[in-house]
Amino acid sequence: MLGKTANGLYWMYRYMERAENAARLIETGQRIALTRLNQTDEEWVSVLQSADCLAGFNKHHDEITRDLAVDWMLRSKDNPSSVVSSVNSARQNARLVRTAITGEVWEAVNSAYMSLKKVLARKVSERDLPTVLRLIRHHAALVRGVTHGTMLRNDIYDFARLGTFLERADNTARILDVKYYVLLPSARSVGTSLDNVQWESILRSVSARGGFRMEYGAGGGPREIADFLILDKRMPRSLAFCVSKICDNLGYLAEDENIGAASREKVGALENGLLSKSIDDIFDYGLHEFLQRTLEEITGISLQIEQDFRFYV
Repeated sequence: MLGKTANGLYWMYRYMERAENAARLIETGQRIALTRLNQTDEEWVSVLQSADCLAGFNKHHDEITRDLAVDWMLRSKDNPSSVVSSVNSARQNARLVRTAITGEVWEAVNSAYMSLKKVLARKVSERDLPTVLRLIRHHAALVRGVTHGTMLRNDIYDFARLGTFLERADNTARILDVKYYVLLPSARSVGTSLDNVQWESILRSVSARGGFRMEYGAGGGPREIADFLILDKRMPRSLAFCVSKICDNLGYLAEDENIGAASREKVGALENGLLSKSIDDIFDYGLHEFLQRTLEEITGISLQIEQDFRFYV
């Protein structure tokens, strides 16, 4: 496969996943904010920080408010990780690789672009925000669905999956870090009903509430939720699941050509290192510290893959 085509596929799926993840982070902030008794707009700092777009926001705004933060993450063309920017970039990459994707995949990406361009043409009101966030998730799911249903399982598919699961692993770590890094009001709240409601919000934000209830019923607290979202390989947004899929797809690519050895080594180090710990070891280590280390390693894997396969943004 030409490097240009592999690059376009990889970034097309990263950007589609990124658009959905921005919507999920906004929803996480919204849900957790509803549990706060003394709600302030400053708590949106954590959401911007988790989305890795706080520095860019501060360059364009003098204050942080909920409305400005949501608008920055949804609509701003100055934010390369906003939903508008991500979907636009996904469509541009899809156009570059139209001969490598099926007509159904192209139609799904183009439909996402046209639909979201329309609904995000103006500022989204608080009343309409839940509907818009669902629409973003719906379009991302549609692209995934037609990809699974119409694409050959070849190197084209492998590069698409690499982009998807690298972006997803990064996002799951960031959403979990929102919980304990800033949004928990104080250490006194740990273990209280407020703490449990916030953990429930984390489950909802990654579409894991149904699967978690199947596994744990009405029981299960923060320890079980963290274990489910970090180490359970059956959960499609868990860190362990995403990293295992990255490892698998790198392995499939290596069957045709002995490339990506350095990338496979880095992924294996994460899988057999941090992600081999028990949940008790992770809590003893410190959840925030563990997630920060994991994010650093995911970033390193991403850079190595881009180097091995000569990807560029």
